[in-house]
Amino acid sequence: MVAGLASQLTWFQSLVAKDIYRAVRNLQFGILWPGIENLRQVRLQSDPRVVMAWALKLPLTDEVIESGLVQDFDASLSGIGQELGAGAYSMSDVLALPIFKQEESNLPPDSENKILPFQYVLCAATSPAIKLHDETLTYLNQGQSYETRMLDNRKLGELPEITGKMVKSIIRVVFHDRRLQYTEHQQLEGWRWNRPGDRILDLDIPMSVGMVDPRANPTQLNTVEFLWDPSKRTSVFIQVHCISTEFTMRKHGGEKGVPFRIQIDTFKENDGEDYTEHLHSASCQVKVFKPKGADRKQKTDREKMEKRAPQEKEKYQPSYETTILTECSPWPEVTYVNNSPSPGFNSSHNSFPVAEGNGSPSHQPELVVQVADLPSHLLTRDGESIHQNLLPAATPQDAQQWLHRNRFSPFCRLFTNFSGADLLKLTREDVIQICGPADGIRLFNALKGRVVRPRLTVYVCQESQQAREQQQKHENGDAASSTFFVYHAIYLEDLTAVELTEKIAQLFNISPRQISQIFKQGPTGIHVLVSDEMIQNFQDEVCFVLDTMKAETNDGYHIILK
Repeated sequence: MVAGLASQLTWFQSLVAKDIYRAVRNLQFGILWPGIENLRQVRLQSDPRVVMAWALKLPLTDEVIESGLVQDFDASLSGIGQELGAGAYSMSDVLALPIFKQEESNLPPDSENKILPFQYVLCAATSPAIKLHDETLTYLNQGQSYETRMLDNRKLGELPEITGKMVKSIIRVVFHDRRLQYTEHQQLEGWRWNRPGDRILDLDIPMSVGMVDPRANPTQLNTVEFLWDPSKRTSVFIQVHCISTEFTMRKHGGEKGVPFRIQIDTFKENDGEDYTEHLHSASCQVKVFKPKGADRKQKTDREKMEKRAPQEKEKYQPSYETTILTECSPWPEVTYVNNSPSPGFNSSHNSFPVAEGNGSPSHQPELVVQVADLPSHLLTRDGESIHQNLLPAATPQDAQQWLHRNRFSPFCRLFTNFSGADLLKLTREDVIQICGPADGIRLFNALKGRVVRPRLTVYVCQESQQAREQQQKHENGDAASSTFFVYHAIYLEDLTAVELTEKIAQLFNISPRQISQIFKQGPTGIHVLVSDEMIQNFQDEVCFVLDTMKAETNDGYHIILK
């Protein structure tokens, strides 16, 4: 029995040695094993079970193999197979052959052993139907929020210049296919045309943690950016609103969607206080489905893998609960985007902070146009911006700012070289053809200065002692009939007491907090508290004289409408 086992072991050692030698000879002539694409895969499949499977299923002719053996081949592989009883053997001797050393020098450095300064983890499961050594693929649902963890992997003392400081990260959704990358601008413009007002990539701000100063450039629908402190916990929730099939050629339905890439580029602050010095970039491959479509696709892939034979399963990588973004080159600057800073998208503009915990931001993001950025003909005497009509003398730069302020940012690129006169010459049909029916009509009305009629117009006049005397004389017939009072118009949209309070305070340059209550003088001189319901029953273009009365409880005033 022992002799029989020894002879079988000797036979298997010889079999493995011959098979390895054949692999080496094939590699020298550029021939690989079936199913093995490169030398790296040969090494990774050096598990004894894999080698045994290959050795047992490959047809071996002893005469052919032994004719090519060198005299010292048995000696050079004498140690292989001695640890077979322990369940493993070493291929170090074979890997030390010149053919392996030569290819090793041509291989790119192994990034797995390199410790990167940052790591980004997308909390979405990878597909189980991806072969070994292929890049992972992750399925996402359209519009669903997915957490992306921003991790600091720096060693002690590494990159000390960012310790205690913020870094800026830019997240992009780009095409994985090289062909679509070349036509990215046209593809995104087509998507913008079909989905006006929508974005490809958004941040879920209330769910995000540790994110500071998030921004979304209205001219770059597939890009968001934010600041974060590497020393603090940071998780960013992203939403992808486009699906992969939106960029495929429509034929007969059921076509496969194109893969996207989610790429994160991180920068540190330079001497000019701009975040332009590149630190790290990483990306992963994703496909986006309609809501719940990613879950169904993941389930389908899992069921297909369960039906495969065990030998076939070994050719595929398992499904991981999270997706680790792998290092890549930084995304090049987009050349077709206007490099001039757009209103509301500059580092000096106001921002909205996000708390460290899960909570709502202090206020929702909005485009802020700084007074200093506006030309003089777009300012009032008090220095405040106004929604003035576009003038024929406006330059193309002024026209771009006007488009931004009036919420036509998606069309800024289309009108890059248009001056004020060029835009004003467009007919209603021209604008609708360029911008579509909804935005076209809105832009045409804005160009022509058409304003929406307010729901309620109220005329008010501030009463003074001199005005009271003149009014009394006029009622007694002692004053000339030419006496008149100057009224101011107040336009109400919400028809609420709060809105009326704010408009009166704005009219007379006081704080709304200084107005305690607003009363309306009723019959026999009684004071009736003004409520929302009362304002909703005001007649349009009603006239009031405003009188003030000192409040008893605080330093405020009561306003009386007479």
